[in-house]
Amino acid sequence: MTLPQAPLQDILVKHPHEESSLIMLLQDVQEAYRYLPPEILVEIAKTLNVPKAKVFGVATFYKAFSMEPRGETEIKVCCGTACHVRGSTLIMDEFKRTLGVEEGETTEDGKFTLEAVNCVGTCAMAPVIVVKDVYHGHMTVNKLGKLLKSLNPKKTKTTGEKAS
Repeated sequence: MTLPQAPLQDILVKHPHEESSLIMLLQDVQEAYRYLPPEILVEIAKTLNVPKAKVFGVATFYKAFSMEPRGETEIKVCCGTACHVRGSTLIMDEFKRTLGVEEGETTEDGKFTLEAVNCVGTCAMAPVIVVKDVYHGHMTVNKLGKLLKSLNPKKTKTTGEKAS
């Protein structure tokens, strides 16, 4: 698969071509491609004149980066103690069932990636999920269905059935 070079070229011109730009470049590439494609990492190493091992090491060290394609929408389910006690396991199980994926996986259509995360620091609103950097507190299985429908309005289910 050949990736479009336009986003990469736009990203490269925004940053100085020095090692200190590496993390900022990786963040921008992650945002543009929804993951860090290996061929792009090789190009970054050449551009910054740093070893490929360093670029791949940074890319794989930080949890914020992914070497696998991510969904257009990332759903993060807090699994911290307060959320766990208040039912985040039920929320996670319902997301898995509804989306047809396990933790860390992306739906076949590339729309959603489901992640379990440690405490997001909003224990008073437990259980909490984060979607598109928006915190949804006091989450329930019933609220989850409505939220998914609002994120995917052209379908009644994430399995691809068209709304009538």
